Amino acid sequence: MKTLPWIIEKLRGRSVETEVITRDLIANTYLNGAGIEIGALHNPLRVPGHVRVKYVDRMPAEDLRKHYPELGTHNLVKIDVIDDGERLAGFEDQSQDFVIANHFLEHSQNPIGVVNNQLRVIKSNGILYLAIPDKRYTFDIDRPVTSFEHLVRDFEDGPGWSRRQHFEEWVTLVGKTQGIEEIARRTNQLLEIDYSIHYHVFTASEIMEFFSRLKRYVKYAFETELMFKNNAEVIVILRRV
Repeated sequence: MKTLPWIIEKLRGRSVETEVITRDLIANTYLNGAGIEIGALHNPLRVPGHVRVKYVDRMPAEDLRKHYPELGTHNLVKIDVIDDGERLAGFEDQSQDFVIANHFLEHSQNPIGVVNNQLRVIKSNGILYLAIPDKRYTFDIDRPVTSFEHLVRDFEDGPGWSRRQHFEEWVTLVGKTQGIEEIARRTNQLLEIDYSIHYHVFTASEIMEFFSRLKRYVKYAFETELMFKNNAEVIVILRRV
């Protein structure tokens, strides 16, 4: 089995598209069989030729394009399964060799519940492949990091208590909207269309804390195979036990 030192050796001297190269090397190291990728949009993970992937999203590609007009003329992946990527209700327990969810966890209203559901559908010894952005290198730079305690409350009480707060923060600190009335108008607009904002934001430190404390809350046992800081993101590989 190829391991982290092998990945690092392969990356030496690489300066062009290092982020993409790293993702590819990690995919080649850990992914086998058949699985799913959630929310790939225009940027699916490149996987080895022997690996089979079905793409999951909450609406068909034509509706996704309307929902995200900023994607413009980007080619979107063909959606194979319409399902809520946070719940994966249409998938049976232990039915997948792997689940890929890149830049998805920050869009999730209940990240602890999301990881629990993703682990549920993975077979024993299967892989959960996650990439999570570090807010310091994104449009979230001015937002406060999400505490683990906040995520626990979203898990235990449900995320409804903080939903509007997240949208208001997005509108003011990402959208730079000013004025009480305009902030309220824009917040209501995004809530009405259920726009997929970054509900939660992290730096590399909070990402490491999240996964180090997660086992207490999820139902399914896992081991952390890899945490790799990949420029503006952290790649996390979990293996279901």
